[in-house]
This record gives sequence, C-alpha cells and structure tokens, in this order.
Amino acid sequence: MKKIVFALTMLVVCATAMAQTPKTVLDRTAAVISNPGGITATFKMTGGMGNASGTIAVKGKKFQASSPVATIWFNGKTMWTYMKKNDEVNVTNPSDAELQKINPYNFINLYKKGYDMNMSSAGSTHTVHLTAQGSQKIQEMFITVDKKSFHPTQVKMLQGRRWTTFEISELKTTTLNDSMFTFNSKDFPSAEIIDLR
Repeated sequence: MKKIVFALTMLVVCATAMAQTPKTVLDRTAAVISNPGGITATFKMTGGMGNASGTIAVKGKKFQASSPVATIWFNGKTMWTYMKKNDEVNVTNPSDAELQKINPYNFINLYKKGYDMNMSSAGSTHTVHLTAQGSQKIQEMFITVDKKSFHPTQVKMLQGRRWTTFEISELKTTTLNDSMFTFNSKDFPSAEIIDLR
C-alpha cells in the first residue's frame, strides 16, 4: 500500500513539474498582474533608458508611476508627466510602443503573440526567455517569476541595441480607485501644463 501511495505522489509531483511551461508560468503571472482591483509595487530601472526607482500602481491598462524625478499618470488614453525639477506637466496620448518603454507591466500581454519562448528554473524562480519572431519593438525579454507566488521579480528587455532591466519588489494585489490614474491640477497649482496631444 505504501508503494502505491508513494508512486501516486511521485506521479502528481512529476505531472505538476511537467505542467510548468513558459506559457503556463506567464499565464499565471498575467493573472496576478491582471487583478481586477489593481496592484502596487516598488521598482528599480537600470539600463538604456537611464536609471530610476520608485513605486508603481497598475489597474488594467491604467498606471501611475512615481520616482524622485517625475510622476506619471495614465488613465488608459491620456498620460500626464509631471517633472518635479521644472514644475511642469506634459500631456500626451502615447502610442503602445511609448507605453512599453515606461510601464514594466506592459510585457504581460506581449508574450501571447509573436514570440518564441523557453524557460529555465533555478532556486525559487522561473526565468522565461522571449525572442521576437518578427520586427517587434522589443526583440528579446527575460522575465523572472517567483515559483510560489508567480509575482514577477525582474523584467529585462532589449529595444534596439539597449537593454533595460526592471527589478520589482513588494508587489501587492489591492483595490485602487480610478481617480489615482488621472492628474489632478489642484494638487499642483503652480505647475505649467503643456498639452502635446
């Protein structure tokens, strides 16, 4: 009887291990990030687009990112970028390509179309390697995911000849109010607003 129980346990363990494909790992990560109420996290960005650190809140396509240099609000259509040094706000309607450079969580939809995938696992993480099949803006990505929580811990992407790396920590699912993704001029009464749409 013990041999049968052991054999069944091993079968379940093996089946679970084999079920972890690059796509299933990213599907589960996408489910975490797509929490209907939203998520918050701390990030550190290094590489081709400069260095920055701060916090980010994401709800669907909407996000707010804040760093010591700037705060960005995006409500799904319009983006407001407040530059603290100049006390000015640039208002734009960014393209998908522009959003990919700013929001580290945009990767979550990219893997579904136009990329070849493979995966390696070490310690407590899976790392999924994506390679573009065509001429996408992001030619290559490495997405590192915690094995237990399926929270992304690092996103490394190649655009042109430049690599940019996002280190992600303190990710939490939560319930965010939609108003936090829209710039409120009352909070910045002296800021110059420059409409670039």
